[in-house]
Amino acid sequence: MPGNPQEIKLVNNAMANATRRKIMNFLAEGARTAEEVGGAVGKAMLDYHLKLLQQASLIEVKGGTASLTEYGRNFLEGKPEKGEEKGADLHQAKPVEIVEVKQLLPCIADSTKFRTIANMAPPLGGVLKTLEPLFPRGRYSERIGALITQKGEVITTIYGTGKVTMTMIKNEAEAKEMLESLKGTINEAIAKGVAPAPGEKVRVEPMEIYKYLPKTDCKDCGEQSCYTFAIKLMAGEVSLDKCTPLKDSKYAVNQEHLQVLTAYI
Repeated sequence: MPGNPQEIKLVNNAMANATRRKIMNFLAEGARTAEEVGGAVGKAMLDYHLKLLQQASLIEVKGGTASLTEYGRNFLEGKPEKGEEKGADLHQAKPVEIVEVKQLLPCIADSTKFRTIANMAPPLGGVLKTLEPLFPRGRYSERIGALITQKGEVITTIYGTGKVTMTMIKNEAEAKEMLESLKGTINEAIAKGVAPAPGEKVRVEPMEIYKYLPKTDCKDCGEQSCYTFAIKLMAGEVSLDKCTPLKDSKYAVNQEHLQVLTAYI
């Protein structure tokens, strides 16, 4: 039964994906063949999803039939499905304004794009954590006290202090447009007084991870190729810091994107 930090990490990684949660709930009704599971949740990457659930000791597959382990059954009985949690109270929060776009600086990785620094007032502080469900690609970082969101290539970081940074912006007009949209989304939730309960996160595929890797196939990470590294990264078998080329300043934006993407695995 999982108990040490590595085993707990495998479980968290396995249950962070919507398809794998569906597989678990489907198997709660009884053992099913792989074909039946594929018919219920989709056949895309099915072997991969089943492998991760097996590695986490949540299911077992014998003779082409999948079933929950005792730990898997206990896990489902004791853990509410994502999306069942109640929304957070926002009645104490005040509407925000973008009070200043302070800087528009060239991006390190792409000199044709810009990095924007702006200010939002009043600062939202810890309320940001309750706003995470508003954004399909949003996550709250306890470490830096900020809500990080992604839309296309643009990554926006909203700090509890009111500072807002955006990367890969085309120009100042786009920055202002996206900041206004961000303000509108936040103020709409504040006006309602309750943030939506957590929903399903955007599904991340290996090719999306691979897109932002250096593609040098240098093998410094111990894998045969960058694509193999992407597969292992999704499986929780390697960590992003094993990719040494990413530490080069020219890959700074790539690394920022990958840190966001890996939060959804």
